[in-house]
Amino acid sequence: MAQKPSIPKGTRDFNPEQVAKRNYIFQTIQKQFETFGFQPIETPSFENSETLMGKYGEEGDRLIFKILNSGDYLNKVNEVLYAEKDSNKMTSEISEKALRYDLTVPFARYVVQHQNEIEFPFKRYQMQPVWRADRPQKGRFREFFQCDADVVGSSSLWQEVEFVQLYDSVFSALKLEGVTIKINNRKILSGIAEVIGASDKLIDFTVALDKLDKIGEEQVKTEMLSKGISKEGIEKLQPLFTLSGDFKSQIEQLKSILSTSEEGKKGIDELAFIDNAITELGLQSAKLQLDVTLARGLNYYTGAIYEVSAPEGVSMGSIGGGGRYDDLTGIFGLKDVSGVGISFGLDRIYLVLEELNLFPETVTKNIDVLFINFGEAEALFSLKAIKELRLKGVNAELYPDAAKMKKQMNHANKREIPFVVLVGDNEMNTGVYTLKNMISGEQFELPLKELIQKLT
Repeated sequence: MAQKPSIPKGTRDFNPEQVAKRNYIFQTIQKQFETFGFQPIETPSFENSETLMGKYGEEGDRLIFKILNSGDYLNKVNEVLYAEKDSNKMTSEISEKALRYDLTVPFARYVVQHQNEIEFPFKRYQMQPVWRADRPQKGRFREFFQCDADVVGSSSLWQEVEFVQLYDSVFSALKLEGVTIKINNRKILSGIAEVIGASDKLIDFTVALDKLDKIGEEQVKTEMLSKGISKEGIEKLQPLFTLSGDFKSQIEQLKSILSTSEEGKKGIDELAFIDNAITELGLQSAKLQLDVTLARGLNYYTGAIYEVSAPEGVSMGSIGGGGRYDDLTGIFGLKDVSGVGISFGLDRIYLVLEELNLFPETVTKNIDVLFINFGEAEALFSLKAIKELRLKGVNAELYPDAAKMKKQMNHANKREIPFVVLVGDNEMNTGVYTLKNMISGEQFELPLKELIQKLT
């Protein structure tokens, strides 16, 4: 017996209803991107390995899907290396390409490669799939779409302000009210690391701190100790774990904690600027919140760090994130090009909208009217009407086979098509069409002009 076909863990098939709902999210985000002046680009699904490796930290590198070289990829491997059976050492010998892990690093490569064609500041958006060799769980997939917007070529903090507004605009347009836009600044994290005497362990410190929501205060402290951060240093962190109050009061508390760090004070000033601007401008439905434990584990953020969480009561990880990277293009040889960007997690946003029943009913609308097929002459007569209806923007189709009437009507019901049209000898002779409302059961005999008016 043939084995039942399946798909890899962490991937999904999408049925027509799901695709329609995903497209609704895509189109809503795209409209807001363009309203804010962003332009679209696309990059390849896979990049050269050296483009991606080493850009996401040790944890990120492990999650990159490597692509085996074509042909007999083991033939060129050094025999000594092969005998060691160390896959990490051998990877570079048998794999020169990898699936993209995100859209940000490929974008940096794009900017460097096309720098002479780009007008700076360059505002781009990109909506494409990415791949991560992660452990699949609710809201976490191995293949998923990212919807990114970035600005490169400007260090102005007004860009950070605009990204807060962009998040607010997108989620308000999706009717997803009450999301929290969390914000922090890498300079504050650097300042804290400096104050506790762990500047040389900034990445270890931030990776551990970023897990606070997941594993709790005590386990974060344990992980920091295991990474070589002193007990005395960790004790100095205690005021950080108990920060409270609104944005402005937390800023004041941070000024006390970071009074000896110039880098930390710069981060405080940047966050205060953003908060003051947003307070003056106002938000439609989202709320901006300072979260000093927010330390996304990537090692290219240098300023603002964003993370968006779903409304209270919805159990879901982040549905968006991003930040400022002052020299991301420097890794590809183009120095001093500051950038800032954010990403929307399409798949998680989908799950949240589904859970809260926020998809409009019209999203899954497919066919407006189905013409019943009674035979060759009737089909041709029907297709003339269908042609006119389609020109007027009506989604119409002809059942392809002259099957039994019951089968065709059941087909319309299963697909939730609201109207069917019946065309037999009588209708062809009189030039009228019998229109049936599949919900109410009402029937109307209409000439083509009135049929079009009824369905538009």
